[in-house]
Amino acid sequence: MLISKELSPNDVGLTGSHQAGILIPKDAHILAFFPALDPALRNPRSSMPFQDPSGQVWTFTFIYYNNRLFGRTRNEYRLTGMTRFLRESSLQPGDTVVLGKDSRLNYSVDYVRRRKAVREGHIGLQLGGTWKIISTKGGSDGK
Repeated sequence: MLISKELSPNDVGLTGSHQAGILIPKDAHILAFFPALDPALRNPRSSMPFQDPSGQVWTFTFIYYNNRLFGRTRNEYRLTGMTRFLRESSLQPGDTVVLGKDSRLNYSVDYVRRRKAVREGHIGLQLGGTWKIISTKGGSDGK
């Protein structure tokens, strides 16, 4: 499974705001990419190792800020710990981060510069905003 996120100025730190990672939409298709989190716990999280094409492993954290369930206001999913990856990759608004997961639950991370196709032969399903599910043409082989 592949998903992608077109980066906003806020995602790459250009707005000067302090945020905890990239917002993950509450869409069942996107959330299915990530490990299940127990909403009975306060702010449950899962560390996720992502390997880039050069073989470097980056550890990001998938977290459900569910404070609303505990009398506060936040109720959102985020992928945190990405700042170093974004900066070292010199990513800018409009560039796209591509996250992959294979059948053995190995995660990968890559990116595509603005205005370039994610991968030739792939079809994107736009899910509102800047997130997409990317599926290989005609394949269900998990690649």
